[in-house]
Amino acid sequence: MAVVSVLIPTLNERNWIGACLQTVTAADEIIVADGGSTDGTLEIAARAGARVIQTPRGRGVQLRAGAALARGDWLLFMHADTRLDPSWREELESVNGAAVGGAFRFALDGPGRRYRWMEAGVAWRCRTLELPYADQGIFVRREVYERVGGMAPLPILEDIDLIQRVRRVGPLALLETRALTSARRWRAAGLVRPSLRNYLCLALCVAGVPPRSIANLFRDRHWGPSGRAAEQTLDNGPKA
Repeated sequence: MAVVSVLIPTLNERNWIGACLQTVTAADEIIVADGGSTDGTLEIAARAGARVIQTPRGRGVQLRAGAALARGDWLLFMHADTRLDPSWREELESVNGAAVGGAFRFALDGPGRRYRWMEAGVAWRCRTLELPYADQGIFVRREVYERVGGMAPLPILEDIDLIQRVRRVGPLALLETRALTSARRWRAAGLVRPSLRNYLCLALCVAGVPPRSIANLFRDRHWGPSGRAAEQTLDNGPKA
């Protein structure tokens, strides 16, 4: 049986990390790479049985540090506000040997048709462009991860950068198990602005624009809150 390591970057995610960790207890190893939380995130993660490490801030930096310590045959990267359905481990174990990586099915925890449209758009992107994001849980075989140079220490788009390199090695597996992600970004900033930013970032990345340049262009101060900034604006996540 393959060993599975789950890697989660955190920064002040006390309202989400507990629920996230409860859904991945079937993993052989869970590493939470923290970028400087001051709200009790580390304590919650440690009580849940995760291995907690502290690193410089930045998702790419944090995930790279966590992966360097992981011992899994599969490396599963996911966000702290994402929860996997119970079938995730069984389906991951059944992935065809030819697949070098992949992702779970993106779902949002918000009700209403607009969120279902978002989910449909992500499904189209994954089928057509083979570019899943880490908020749906992306997994990579360890030998392939090392072969392509690992997670780059980028400020944003670290997941797209990695999956672009991974898919050059072999096919991706897109699984049916849901990765249920918080809709906090869209609740805080509205549907249009975060979605437009996501797709513009994706288009620029595919066109070959360096991720650091994209990060400077799409800072929160220009485009409104997303991710952790959105939670500061609208804190209604599940309590750990």
